[in-house]
Amino acid sequence: MDTTLQDPLLGRLLDGRYRVDSRIAVGGMATVYRALDTRLDRVLALKVMHPSLAQDAGFVERFIREAKSVARLAHPNVVQVFDQGTDGGYVYLAMEYVAGCTLRDVLRERGALQPRAALDILEPVLAALGAAHRAGFVHRDMKPENVLIGDDGRVKVADFGLVRAVDTVTDSSGSVLGTVSYLAPEQIERGTVDPRVDVYACGIVLHEMLTGEKPHRGDSPAQVLFRHLNEDVPPPSAVVPGLAGPLDELVAAAAARAAEDRPPTAAELLAQAQAVRAALTDAQLDAVPPTARAEGHDRSEDRTSVISRPVVRRPLPVDGDEPTAVVDRTTRLETGGLARSSSRRDVLAGRRPLAVLLGLLLVLGLGGGVWYINSGQFTEVPPVLAKTEAQARDRLTDAGLEVGDVSRRFSDTVERGTVISTDPGAGERVRGGGAVSLVISSGPEVVKVPSLEGRPLEQARKALKGQGLEPGMVTRAFSEDVPRGSVIGTEPAAGAERRAGTAVALVVSKGAPVDVPDVTGSEPDEARAELEAAGLKVRIGSEEVHSSHERGQVARQTPEPEGRAAEGDTVTLTLSKGPEMVEVPDVVGQSVDEATETLEAAGFEVDEDRGLLGIFRDTVKSQSPSAGDKAPKGSTITLKIR
Repeated sequence: MDTTLQDPLLGRLLDGRYRVDSRIAVGGMATVYRALDTRLDRVLALKVMHPSLAQDAGFVERFIREAKSVARLAHPNVVQVFDQGTDGGYVYLAMEYVAGCTLRDVLRERGALQPRAALDILEPVLAALGAAHRAGFVHRDMKPENVLIGDDGRVKVADFGLVRAVDTVTDSSGSVLGTVSYLAPEQIERGTVDPRVDVYACGIVLHEMLTGEKPHRGDSPAQVLFRHLNEDVPPPSAVVPGLAGPLDELVAAAAARAAEDRPPTAAELLAQAQAVRAALTDAQLDAVPPTARAEGHDRSEDRTSVISRPVVRRPLPVDGDEPTAVVDRTTRLETGGLARSSSRRDVLAGRRPLAVLLGLLLVLGLGGGVWYINSGQFTEVPPVLAKTEAQARDRLTDAGLEVGDVSRRFSDTVERGTVISTDPGAGERVRGGGAVSLVISSGPEVVKVPSLEGRPLEQARKALKGQGLEPGMVTRAFSEDVPRGSVIGTEPAAGAERRAGTAVALVVSKGAPVDVPDVTGSEPDEARAELEAAGLKVRIGSEEVHSSHERGQVARQTPEPEGRAAEGDTVTLTLSKGPEMVEVPDVVGQSVDEATETLEAAGFEVDEDRGLLGIFRDTVKSQSPSAGDKAPKGSTITLKIR
């Protein structure tokens, strides 16, 4: 049974603009429909939040806020967001429609992909994510379902910033983190989200494309999460023997368990992927994996789609369309009836011409009066949306109307120089030859990125907002010239032109780098004085540890000695509890190798005293300190060999 027949939105005009034609997909958060924008005569995808979630004001607010942010991200490999709105209990996004399929469909149909195909898909995905990372966005939910492959071969990433509620993990506050099979370990453990979680997910997706299966599987989400935390992603060649080694290395780099071992952004991973492609031969790139399923695939067209294409019905008439004349059987019968009546009326007219003439004049007079009162003195405003100003003027003039005020407004969705709206609107009636006001699109508002170098971070953020831009991701770097906390530069650079609302990433100074002196083994007061003289702050931790240093001296420091820190950074000192005293094992009578192994296992160093003839012998005759004595862990035990 086709459940789409029960969908109440099918055929409905949502928000007076979007005609819902067919259902594309159903998810845990929303249903996606193929729809027609009746104002612009444009096919698009309409993502409608499930009514149950639409009752949650916090969820709706987050949905709308993140949709607005993503709408500012313009990139050819990102599914664009055109509009957002509500209609009764429905909350929706109007998005770019990509005719094709998802990467999940491709993997389900074909299994593993050839390395060339996998890289052909991975690289535009990383390009999209790289642009997002530069603008301060993190996708958080990268997976094959969110990679769209068009019939024309274009690859686009969907659902930027819009997290889901199905097959997901949430933190203690209820914030959705992502789909379990693609979660980075730090997302699971700490809820930490930065560009490296997207890099990790791309490593998992690449492994899946190369092998046809996910690297971490289990009977429950908990088992999958445990494996993310405790098991490295296996090399794809373990599943696909003969796969080129650089592909194993690419997956290992992207899907490293430790975030610091991964490329910091998708742009860095893209550079590595391109280097891997350049290093592989054509034979390696085109190697067919044994898990690929090519049989039964329709190759009559060069496309990856496995989704049946709906037949597109002709939209309702829009600007420029001519209505089609329809003459049906009822009309013809009525026409015939009128002909027969007319014959009868001719007979009556011959008998009573004066009465018929008077009656006809009375009917015409009354009808004309009624028509003039209700319609004759009004003119209907013709549709002129998306027309150029000249075309709109001509159409209004042809309809007997005048053009009133003409104003202009920026628009991200309506082409420059064309009509955004009219007042009164299309279909409304205007008395006599009244005037119709036009609002013409000035195209997207474009602003220049201001020069922010040397400005404190908060001032820089205010300057961006004042210019119509949004502050993006903040990264920090050492600088000899720019004071700590002030802006070193921006991405895009100062002077670049961008659409209003675009996010601008900021690089902020950590100040001049300072070499951290080694104060281990010093008394706390001495260590503090030396560190403060270097321009650093000092914190003494509450924990104490055993070390080779005397009790109360500095056992270790963070950052490590000889490392680099910024002026004003804090160095944490951990004090010593003194050496840990360990009982010395008895090794007299053992061979030198056995004695050495025993003592090192207890935490001691070993020194051999062989004398003149000991070089020819291998048995321990005595030891110092003696067996049973206590000695500091890490100290040296001397063995006499005679």
